[in-house]
Amino acid sequence: MPGPADPSRPFGVLLTAMVTPFLPDGSLDLDGTRRLASHLVDGLGHDGLVVNGTTGESATKTDAEDLAVLSAVIAEVGDRATIIAGVGTNDTRHSVDAARAAARAGAHGVMAVTPYYNRPPQEGLVRHFMAVADATDLPMITYDIPKRTGTAIELDTLKRLAEHPRIVANKDAKGDLEFAQWGMATTGLAWYSGDDILNLPLLSVGAVGMISVVGHLVGDRLKGMAEALSAGNGAEAAAINRSLLSVYTGCFRTQGVILTKAALAMQGLPAGPVRLPLVDATPEQREILRSDLAAGGVPGFAD
Repeated sequence: MPGPADPSRPFGVLLTAMVTPFLPDGSLDLDGTRRLASHLVDGLGHDGLVVNGTTGESATKTDAEDLAVLSAVIAEVGDRATIIAGVGTNDTRHSVDAARAAARAGAHGVMAVTPYYNRPPQEGLVRHFMAVADATDLPMITYDIPKRTGTAIELDTLKRLAEHPRIVANKDAKGDLEFAQWGMATTGLAWYSGDDILNLPLLSVGAVGMISVVGHLVGDRLKGMAEALSAGNGAEAAAINRSLLSVYTGCFRTQGVILTKAALAMQGLPAGPVRLPLVDATPEQREILRSDLAAGGVPGFAD
């Protein structure tokens, strides 16, 4: 794994939860996957990529497809970026198998979302995450997004999880700044923003980085914002953040994968359609998105 300049940021500062490009018939576009990964790392300066997460449409891909996408990304940029494999499901055995497959493929770390739909108790979360962490020697990120999963990771649970030597970070999409501050203060986990509109607020209270969606479009500016804040230039960081507000909002007017793929296609980058039950952006949604991205100064959209 490419070593981070600062060991307190185990996966770097800027990562993007990468979409999975598909061909027009809905099959994998592995050539497009490689080209998009290279664009994000070499063109926009990403420290790492999260592959096969929510934004990668993991819910509608097979295990074989996940492995093919992960292998393509590692082969393309794994020598110069940290590649994290999303392995979270609501079946612990399945997640363990996915983590082991990711390790064999050469992933640098794994990320596991809170099990969804079955709404386990906190003890179930502890056992689930510990089992995934025990499955490999890779560092692991827990992913807390209760608005999707139906279950929040409680603070005492995170404290227990942080005792595991390979559970080293948390992706926070809880939308609760009070909880985030207590989590940073008491768990010792590296904290990554998983909610783009809260990137700067979370960074300002101690988050070490971002696992972004809008990083597909403005990763260089997100990284500049984090670097400005780290250098003590809060005014510059705030100015960059203000310039990105219409991007944050615009990419999530409907489901984020839908509009991110639409934006990438408008830029001429690999994306392709989404898979059902998601549906592609309508012409009207694309026009609103174009206006939002122009207001945010995104290349290819700004006047």
